[in-house]
Amino acid sequence: MTDRMPDSALLAARFPGDFLFGVATAAFQIEGASKADGRKPSIWDAFANMPGRVFGRHNGDVACDHYNRLDQDLDLIASLGVQAYRFSIAWPRIYPDGTGPINEKGLDFYDRLVDGLKARGIKAFATLYHWDLPLTLAGDGGWTARSTAFAFERYARTAIARLGDRLDSVATFNEPWCSVWLSHLYGIHAPGERSMDAALHALHTTMLAHGLGVAAIREERPQLPVGIVINPTHIYPGSDSEADRAAGERAFDFHNGVFFGPIFKGAYPESFLSALGNRMPPIEDGDLALISQKLDWWGLNYYTPLRVADDPTPGAEFPATKPAPFVNPETTDIGWEIYPQALGDLIRTLNARYALPDCYITENGAAYNMGVENGVVDDQPRLDYIAEHLSVTADLIAEGYPMRGYFAWSLMDNFEWAEGYRMRFGIVHVDYETQERTIKKSGHWYKALASQFPKGNHQPE
Repeated sequence: MTDRMPDSALLAARFPGDFLFGVATAAFQIEGASKADGRKPSIWDAFANMPGRVFGRHNGDVACDHYNRLDQDLDLIASLGVQAYRFSIAWPRIYPDGTGPINEKGLDFYDRLVDGLKARGIKAFATLYHWDLPLTLAGDGGWTARSTAFAFERYARTAIARLGDRLDSVATFNEPWCSVWLSHLYGIHAPGERSMDAALHALHTTMLAHGLGVAAIREERPQLPVGIVINPTHIYPGSDSEADRAAGERAFDFHNGVFFGPIFKGAYPESFLSALGNRMPPIEDGDLALISQKLDWWGLNYYTPLRVADDPTPGAEFPATKPAPFVNPETTDIGWEIYPQALGDLIRTLNARYALPDCYITENGAAYNMGVENGVVDDQPRLDYIAEHLSVTADLIAEGYPMRGYFAWSLMDNFEWAEGYRMRFGIVHVDYETQERTIKKSGHWYKALASQFPKGNHQPE
């Protein structure tokens, strides 16, 4: 890495004038106030408070104390010159038991948040589900239970009825790969299940909840753009061997196709169904039609590619792959390979396979854990990472792909799920002892870029 500062004016010139620059967060990761104003526990509160689940037994009780520092944090967002803020709504604040009575104080908080964004001229991009399922619903099976999809539908309708008139965009779910596979198959995220059968049930319930949510949002606010945020991964086979290439295709279906297929084609991938379909929950008449309703946009969260080789072990469960080595030895502090061209390869591949609407990069960023020295956070590697991925995005726009915006992950350091507070993704540093916010070098650079938009040239060159 160098100390050079990628020229924000040169980069800005490569984007259409109406390209949207924003920052992103999620409720559980920043809000804290886990027992305030009627909120009840989510599955992440329970998971974080069990030993051996989250680094250092860190939890979300305080986090960035955003719930109590809302106005200062909205001023911080405004000071960064961005046009949009992507945040999530905490289901346990709205329906503390998942179903049952509405908690007005929870809705009041998001009223203040959205009104505060409007007052500052910042677009509001809301996500309805960013992993904080009300814990009470776990008693019915959580995401493995079909009933949860209908609880989500009611929550979505309530949130949009109250807030939808002031939102600019809404996503039903954030990264179903995580809340399905990472949470129910690999056991790394809440609820910490390690069961393919549980994961397959969670997959279809989540997809159904998305479809029910889209229908509910459209009934409440027909003009509100609705989408979903997915974290597809670009798959690179570890070699050119037939076995590894076939493993790559299976990995694509397992990691990407099980979400893109139902949403954009109305069908789960054939290879997936032939391997695991007999263990799926019943797919009822009308489910796939609901799930595949046309969307206004989709969100891409991208950080790193996936490299796979064939797992020849007899009886290896689908997708029967194992990790292949990184090509670039450079990684971020969380250990993820830095490979910006995979972002371009991913968008090209997905658009070749599916008829996709407009795309926003709803998360992109890097974990680097440098702290404050003499009032400054010199996170040059993060600045380089964001600049390189924005350069790939500009290339995609020049090729004609409908890339409409970019949200840096994250506005500020926060609770990084199973990693606790040890991994820092923010363009703003948070001192968790004092809650002091310090804009990092990357944040100052991002402000210089974002402040040049919107501008006049609404057509890419």
